Amino acid sequence: MHEMAITRSVIDAVCEHAAGRRVHGITLEVGVLCAVVPEAMSFCFELVAEGTVAEGANLEIRTVPGVAYCRACGAEFTVSDPILLCRCGSADVELRSGRELLIRSMEVSEACAQPADAVTRRRP
Repeated sequence: MHEMAITRSVIDAVCEHAAGRRVHGITLEVGVLCAVVPEAMSFCFELVAEGTVAEGANLEIRTVPGVAYCRACGAEFTVSDPILLCRCGSADVELRSGRELLIRSMEVSEACAQPADAVTRRRP
């Protein structure tokens, strides 16, 4: 199950950007063609977040549909599998969405105080 490794990478990135602040929510965008099962990521999330600043955070996963554009006839159409064929029969298509795996947003607590070494960094 590669979703465990992907979820761990997401948590690592979120914790790094949170810079020690508590993470309350994370929103991901997962394309239908990126070979990730959102339900498996949700299952792994609680396990991977345990003991981090993201423990107890809410995970929202938004599914992004696959959309392709046919260069032959100009049609834009949805796709649900990696076989990209237009209804006109052309394989000259451009995939416009569906392969995303993005951390769209994260909700964190405001910093309570500056780091202890902040005073030593300031210069008059």
